Amino acid sequence: MMQLLASLPNATSYLGTSPEGEELLPRAGFITLSIVMAMFTVPAIVLNSTVIVVSLMNKQLRQPLNYALVNMAVADLGTALTGGVLSVVNNALGYFSLGRTGCIIEGFSVALFGITSLCTVALIAIERMFVVSKPLGPISFQTKHAVGGVTLSWVWSLIWNTPPLFGWGRYELEGVGTSCAPDWHNRDPSNVSYILCYFLLCFTVPFLIIVASYSKLIYTLRQVSAMGCIEGGAAAKAEAKVARMVVLMVVTFLISWLPYATLALVVVSDPDAHISPLLGTVPVYLAKSSTVYNPLIYLYMNKQFRRYAVPFLLCGRDPWPSEEEGSEMQTTVATINNKVSPS
Repeated sequence: MMQLLASLPNATSYLGTSPEGEELLPRAGFITLSIVMAMFTVPAIVLNSTVIVVSLMNKQLRQPLNYALVNMAVADLGTALTGGVLSVVNNALGYFSLGRTGCIIEGFSVALFGITSLCTVALIAIERMFVVSKPLGPISFQTKHAVGGVTLSWVWSLIWNTPPLFGWGRYELEGVGTSCAPDWHNRDPSNVSYILCYFLLCFTVPFLIIVASYSKLIYTLRQVSAMGCIEGGAAAKAEAKVARMVVLMVVTFLISWLPYATLALVVVSDPDAHISPLLGTVPVYLAKSSTVYNPLIYLYMNKQFRRYAVPFLLCGRDPWPSEEEGSEMQTTVATINNKVSPS
């Protein structure tokens, strides 16, 4: 295999070496990266597969508001299978094993699933804001809205990950050379323009949507709390709970994606910046780690999903006693609908 790859044009870059033939990482380093990636990939496959299976098995979970959550599980599972598994294998081998064509396919697949998942995080924020704050009036959230949002997340990702297949930008090896992604290093003006558009429309826009949506949601809850229209402090409790969730979501979003986006901007804006292969790999792994954070935060902290997913994983055993399903939040939303929403 090594001889076959070495016989291909520019094959040295696929053998765990730099274009000058220098080793990018010691053998022990590749093994360590393989183990680390496996620690993210295996739980990601198990958790996201569980979400999909229990949603198919239980009709109670197939509600419009849950479509985005399942969509995110599908996208994260795709990222784990195409990017995570291949990273484990390629790091164990010490080189990228699929050649140039495989690099393009892997780079496109991981980017497609990854940006779809990222956009779905923004979609979930919008849906929660519309359900609670009702900025357009008393419009009920229906199946057509959920399907439209899910479809948009895939279409948006497809639009911005397809251009490298046709010459605007390209997919290339990244970090220590065991995975592929959009090429941040190419200084060609066409490639730079693609990377800048990619950063703006696939990271900045979703992040602003997340911040704006959750800010509006918390503002609405504060209004309800200030009006004193819920007895027993339910509004204040709901507000505190949502605030904690928002902080957690935004922080994990930034941990997962900000280093990756920052690295891309640094490389694009400063042609002389020297990024070591190992340093360039860390943001890649942080971005892929979102496939584990997402199901834990958005799904397993959701009582409705947890009630079905945990017994499924533990062969019928549920370590948590049954609880009322979000009665405080339901009371809060009902009150908001009566007191705050425009007529």
